[in-house]
Formats: sequence, C-alpha cells, structure tokens
Amino acid sequence: MKWFDRARREAEDPPFPRPARHGRHGRLGRSPITKPPLPGVGSRYDLFSMIVTSTADFLRATWPELRDVHFDVGSMPMHEDDHAVPRWTIDRDRNLIVVQRVPVERLDRAHGLPMHRADDFHKRILVESAVFGAAAEYLGREPWELGADPFH
Repeated sequence: MKWFDRARREAEDPPFPRPARHGRHGRLGRSPITKPPLPGVGSRYDLFSMIVTSTADFLRATWPELRDVHFDVGSMPMHEDDHAVPRWTIDRDRNLIVVQRVPVERLDRAHGLPMHRADDFHKRILVESAVFGAAAEYLGREPWELGADPFH
C-alpha cells in the first residue's frame, strides 16, 4: 500500500464516526413541536384570582341573575365600613363585584372565621366563602342559599 492510497482511504474512512445531520426519520436536532409546559400558579394574587374566577363561573352557571355580573379582584378597599374593613365591594349600577384580597386573606384569618388550619384546602374555602357572601349580598339572599338548586 502506497502512501497516497493510505491518505485516500483515511479521508474516506475517518477514525471516528461523524455525528449524523439527521436522525432515523430526518428529524434529529429539530426543536419539539409543542411548547414547554407553562409554569404553575405562583403568586398569592394568581391563586386568589383563580379561585375567585372558578367560584364566580360556578355561581354564574347556577344563578341566571349573575350571568351579567363581572367579578374582579382588588387589593384593599378604598374606604372603611363603620365597624370593619369590607371584604368585597358591590356596584349594582355597573354589575360589578370586587373581592378584596388583603382583607379576605389576612383579616378573616386573624378573626378565626372559617379557617382553622393553614393549608391550601382551607385557604380555598376562605376565598370561596367571600365570593359566595358577595354574590349573596348582590342577590339579596343568604350565602348558604346559593349552593342549593335555585330552580326547586
């Protein structure tokens, strides 16, 4: 074997395998079609807002009088009541209920209202009870009436 035959053979057969440009079906190195998963709900505001929205959706589906009512989340009310900080604000002219996050999360817990344990389930009950209370006040009913079937 002459030196030029050896050089030609080494050029044709490299000592290490080259990385493939394409995989078995020509797709190696492509980005995935789907996006990466979205991050979970992280902040207290996001979680509070999600609970208010899902509870409001349930109430709208159950009570036709609430279908045009917009539920919103506020941080703190602009004014105080005579005896307490309000947990929600109702504006019937604009069909608006604003659930105030800070009084519901902080003040209800301090007074020991419905939450006796600091876990996610009890926090959800705390927020849902505020939404039910606000919707009941808007409708002129008691909160426990809203869970019952309104058509019977």
